[in-house]
Amino acid sequence: MLEKKFETIAEMFISVTNKYAGKTAFGYKVGDEWKTMTFVQVREMVEKISSGLKSLGIKPGDHVGIISHNSHLWAMSDYATVCARGVLATIYPTLTTKQVKWIVQHAECRFIFAGDQEQAEKVLSFLPEAKQIEKVIVLDNTQFDDENVILLSDLLDMGEKYRSEHPDEFERDAMSIHKDDVLTMIYTSGTTGEPKGVMLTHGNLSSNIAGSLKVITADENDRFLSFLPLSHVFERMAGHYLATSVGAAIYYAESINTVADNMGEIHPTLMTAVPRFYEKVYSKIIDNISTASSVKQKLFWWSINGGKKAENLREQGRPVGVFLETKLKIANKLVFSKLQAKVGGKLRFFASGGAPLSKEIGKFFKAAGISILEGYGLTETSPVISINPLEKNKLGTVGPILSNVEVKIADDGEILTRGPHIMKGYFKNDEATAEVIDKDGWFYTGDIGMFDEDGYLAITDRKKNIIVTSGGKNVAPQPMENVLVTSKWIEQILAIGDRRKFVSAFIVPSFPNLETWAKDKELKWETRDELIKLPEVGELYDRVIEESMEGFAQFEKVKRYILLPQEFTIESGELTPSMKIRRNIVEKKYQDMINRLYSEAE
Repeated sequence: MLEKKFETIAEMFISVTNKYAGKTAFGYKVGDEWKTMTFVQVREMVEKISSGLKSLGIKPGDHVGIISHNSHLWAMSDYATVCARGVLATIYPTLTTKQVKWIVQHAECRFIFAGDQEQAEKVLSFLPEAKQIEKVIVLDNTQFDDENVILLSDLLDMGEKYRSEHPDEFERDAMSIHKDDVLTMIYTSGTTGEPKGVMLTHGNLSSNIAGSLKVITADENDRFLSFLPLSHVFERMAGHYLATSVGAAIYYAESINTVADNMGEIHPTLMTAVPRFYEKVYSKIIDNISTASSVKQKLFWWSINGGKKAENLREQGRPVGVFLETKLKIANKLVFSKLQAKVGGKLRFFASGGAPLSKEIGKFFKAAGISILEGYGLTETSPVISINPLEKNKLGTVGPILSNVEVKIADDGEILTRGPHIMKGYFKNDEATAEVIDKDGWFYTGDIGMFDEDGYLAITDRKKNIIVTSGGKNVAPQPMENVLVTSKWIEQILAIGDRRKFVSAFIVPSFPNLETWAKDKELKWETRDELIKLPEVGELYDRVIEESMEGFAQFEKVKRYILLPQEFTIESGELTPSMKIRRNIVEKKYQDMINRLYSEAE
């Protein structure tokens, strides 16, 4: 727990690096070996980078961009900019050059940190048009024959010289920052329109750390594994600032593809992830068990069902009983311990955010002794509004509201929130700011929700995602999508049907499973396009949808669907960098297919 309330992130950094000087702060992999940095080493590096920015002429309030994959260098560039009284504008490394150019120009960045050659080249390609950019700082020291480029090693040398001439300036400047000063600009990936630059202050992030730590526990003994983009506010607050604030160690995954291996290497105690991560882990477990012997399959499901039964009893406040406890001991030894080992063996809990978590997937992991604490928030709210506590984790909800946050439900069901976590506004967009924050300070989230009997918040759906059929029925797509995506046959799904007679969906099959099934059936195909058009495949997905949607009202059920031969991706523009499907992009891209599907049904 925080021993005092920090008003600024700079103050937090100074205090923590003093207190935990000799303790491991960051871990990163070089080749096959994990390297570590202590807090005092991080402090030294941050002071040099910050002083290097000073020697380049950074002024209070100047905007500095960063486009890089997660690393200890990203983290230190952030603290260096912040302590120099600058404002860090974060840019996803997965964005195209065109998208990067728009953000850099809109954010009016004077300097840009680029993680590697690829990211630096994106910026250099439009540098003649971006006159305000003075230097591109390459973090991995890739050499460029360009006067606009400066290597991190050179910046450190400049910083060392500047610091020797101004020995007290770093801490003096850092401690002079006010809580209402802007800390960062995070551009919302958005599912519609141009991104908006969310201005978050030091006070916004500091209050969110303090509020979150009253619900969840984290301390200097914890190890975080960071793999969600630090450009996203969820990882920035929880896996970066919050982790540092308690003196925890942060290890940076090599890439999204190595997370499973990295968990086994560093044995994290805490991790943040988005639902897509849990869906993939779940699918892999189910795939593996489906090919095991019948004895192993029976043991696995016997264990999972026992775990679920025990969790249900605990939620109701009822005793588990001696017989079930004995059963759980056997299950833990033979099944659960192996599943827990796959996430490192020492994990206390996962924190989930960024999108809705399937209740079924949450139940599955909880039954196996792996807790996923789902929370809720937005970029504009720094981000956390609510989160489930470990001691009373209610799946299907996003937990109780943080103690320093206000929430009320509007007459139409929209969630409104107010408090120190609300952004300062959208950069250079007063009109958009006024649309979401009213005169009394209430922020309109655009989400529909309700409180349960325990005061836990449950999210129904995004307000703009609600499907209203031509018959006037209101359908929330989120619950059905959450159920269907747990199927081993479905990789991605997007429900559609606004102003149409019935609900339909785009489905991206789980091709590894579908192709194995089709081979076993001795079906003939060459391409995925041919595979999804086979009548046997259509019959399979008819059954999957029918069985998955038992319990839904008739007007809520997916009546027809379109199988797609490839996944929605960030590169195609169909996914946001935080892995949400851009509904309007997908519907526009496949408009002809949608029209044909509904016209054929008439």
